Amino acid sequence: MSKPLQKPTILNVEAVARSRLFTIEAIDLAFSNGARRVYERMKPSEREAVMIVPVIDDHLILIQEYAVGLETYELGFPKGLIDPGETPFEAANRELKEEAGFGAQSLHQLGKLTMAPSYFSSKMNIVVAEGLYEERLEGDEPEPLIVHRWPLANLLGLLEHPDFREARNVSALFLVREWLVKQGRLQY
Repeated sequence: MSKPLQKPTILNVEAVARSRLFTIEAIDLAFSNGARRVYERMKPSEREAVMIVPVIDDHLILIQEYAVGLETYELGFPKGLIDPGETPFEAANRELKEEAGFGAQSLHQLGKLTMAPSYFSSKMNIVVAEGLYEERLEGDEPEPLIVHRWPLANLLGLLEHPDFREARNVSALFLVREWLVKQGRLQY
């Protein structure tokens, strides 16, 4: 068995670029073997996010919204930042109401994902929502989001949909599939 890795020593942290939303930092590192490198990352944030996988009857609820990075409309699950003072479940219910027009009577955490951890500190809580009822809250979206229903019987068919490509959505799809199988509500 190999010995545990020793974390590199952070020698210096310097902000090298700023925008309205992001700060990029240069991190000067010294590794235990004597190697030194400068890495860049987005300035870490303690705020986490939620992605909600809503299940109603025998369907998933998805939304379609504009993704400026790809300059196209993407199909995915509702998501958003957890506001200060909110629990992941409170944020999930709020985002679900804002983006899909549903509230949930039951919420279960499926896991927590990271995205590109070499560059980002972000953590996304994946939550399944059930017992849905209609309720809409005003959100910060610039246009109404289109809500879609996708049959559980064709769950993995989403992987063939050309607008369902974002890695966190795909991961959430597999997490909810495993959860539904354990619940006895879906078979492979």
